[in-house]
Amino acid sequence: MSYQGKFRVWRGDSEGGELKDYEVEVNEGEVVLDVIHRLQATQTPDMAVRWNCKAGKCGSCSAEINGMPKLMCMCRMNTFAEDEVVTVTPMRTFPVIRDLVTDVSFNYQKAREVPAFKPPADLKPGEYRMQQVDVERSQEFRKCIECFLCQDTCHVIRDHEENKESFSGPRFLMRVAELDMHPLDAADRQHAAQDQHGLGFCNITKCCTEVCPEHIKITDNALIPMKERVADRKYDPIVWLGNKIRRRPA
Repeated sequence: MSYQGKFRVWRGDSEGGELKDYEVEVNEGEVVLDVIHRLQATQTPDMAVRWNCKAGKCGSCSAEINGMPKLMCMCRMNTFAEDEVVTVTPMRTFPVIRDLVTDVSFNYQKAREVPAFKPPADLKPGEYRMQQVDVERSQEFRKCIECFLCQDTCHVIRDHEENKESFSGPRFLMRVAELDMHPLDAADRQHAAQDQHGLGFCNITKCCTEVCPEHIKITDNALIPMKERVADRKYDPIVWLGNKIRRRPA
């Protein structure tokens, strides 16, 4: 069964643009990306859209559908009424290149700012065997497909462009937390999280968790525990005293 769906799609580039209305065929079982492809094939061959796997695993087709950050390939058309206007716009937090394609290089810049895993200097290859218990907490974060929907919806950078320099966003604070949970990581992730990646900017509204297509509990399992460890290190009197003793010259 098919029907003529009503779509409002943002068309333009870095210089500006506007929402344009289209009517396009929608078939049973389709997702928003299917309809966007049909729109390209039948009416707008010059429309730019980024996609790759169409299986919810590459993170390429991120956009905002009726104002909510989503993967177009995972947003089913049967969630909308047949007479409903479906609005598709590019991710608002990042600069538009053209139409639905945005420049997400901000995220790759922030990824480079997170130092890689740092094992103890005296640990030789093969001397440590990871057990499931060692990775239990952080394994969840490895499901991230880097769609950057969490980055897009985070109001700290979405509504405040000036914060981008000092705030890495939930995806990369989650990466810092993941490394901090690793039993062999020797880097000082807690100071880095606060001083270099802007952990203090996060006010745990959980909007990042709400849009994650992999259902990672970014706030509850990564950001809040990281905040607690940072606070313990800075304000816990026993930890403070231990740090003072360790710093005392011999």
